Amino acid sequence: MAAPSDAPKDFGFGEEPAMLRDVARRFLDERLPVDRLRRLVAEAPGPVYDEGKPASWDDALWKEIVDLGWTGLAVGADEGGSEQSLVAIAAVVEEVGRHALPSPLVATLGATLLLRATEGDAAKSLLTRIAEGAAVSLAITDERGSWDPGDAPLNAREDDGDMVLSGAAYFVQDAGKADVLLATAGLGDERVLCAVELGAGGLRLQADHIHDLTRDQATAYFDEVRVPHAAVVARNAESPLRAAWPGLLVLVAADLCGTSEWQLQTTVEYAKQRKQFDREIGFFQAVKHPLVDAMVAIDRARSLLYHAACEIDAGSEHAEVAARMAKSAASDAGAFISDRSVQLHGGIGFTWECDVHIFFKRSMHNQMLMGDGVHHRKRLADLLIGPIGTNAA
Repeated sequence: MAAPSDAPKDFGFGEEPAMLRDVARRFLDERLPVDRLRRLVAEAPGPVYDEGKPASWDDALWKEIVDLGWTGLAVGADEGGSEQSLVAIAAVVEEVGRHALPSPLVATLGATLLLRATEGDAAKSLLTRIAEGAAVSLAITDERGSWDPGDAPLNAREDDGDMVLSGAAYFVQDAGKADVLLATAGLGDERVLCAVELGAGGLRLQADHIHDLTRDQATAYFDEVRVPHAAVVARNAESPLRAAWPGLLVLVAADLCGTSEWQLQTTVEYAKQRKQFDREIGFFQAVKHPLVDAMVAIDRARSLLYHAACEIDAGSEHAEVAARMAKSAASDAGAFISDRSVQLHGGIGFTWECDVHIFFKRSMHNQMLMGDGVHHRKRLADLLIGPIGTNAA
């Protein structure tokens, strides 16, 4: 049996995480109210769904976010960051999801967690750039959508001290906003991790046609892309990838909790205002009961989210289990409230003019990203019980 966790019972959610969350909420309330978000990403359906069109985002707002130090939240003090706990970072990302912020922040924080698990000058140099505002995304997923650290979407060969990459990395998040891609490649039995500048010769991005209006996603094609020796971040990438994996799940779960909370609160307000049969529709049990069920599901997911972040901060051996539980619960809660928010808004809920669809689509993207609830429950069963057949009599 695993040893009990040393993580604090309050999830480590002290004064500093609460302050960061409140600052993020006030800033985004002011700088990205929902009407501005609508004008930015969902003014009309036609232009938005032109295939290959990158998702809109506010570069001036991104510069303000950099000035606030959000890109450096997971970066160590020696590299110019503020070195916050993952609990504090999750609190900020939850607000990012609650406002459906179009930006490369979540992708960059994920790349930072991977770099933080990696030793060497190349990792430290890129962490410094991130603290200064560089946007970085992970190119570590193969065509099957596998996020397993043992898999690598690219092939590598060495040439005069440089690494030459070929192949394609799929499902690269916010690739159109990134300055650098962190790519994994197979080099014999090794898995190497390389920092590839977006302007590198032989690198081509092909935008995916996704429904999330607040992000873009792309396939990155590498045609003999030459990576200098100084940009080879790790020769044994599998180990840092496994170390960073629980944190990556926590970031997506935090975003999911934020989008779910917005949908819940917005639907509750609508139920208080919309009248049917001379009563607010929130009076009827068919409306109020699903909203209570959604609240319970979201609170459960949020509890598991901060438990997982706290386990990671504590260096617990339970971190992966906790992170998979959080992602599973957050995916399920997101699916439930997304369904109910559209249905309970009635006929308007199905229209482009209703802002619910923006958060619905971001939530649906997050639910599948890095595995949905069913996938993680299967992996949890393998971790806690053992693969099918191993315990058979």
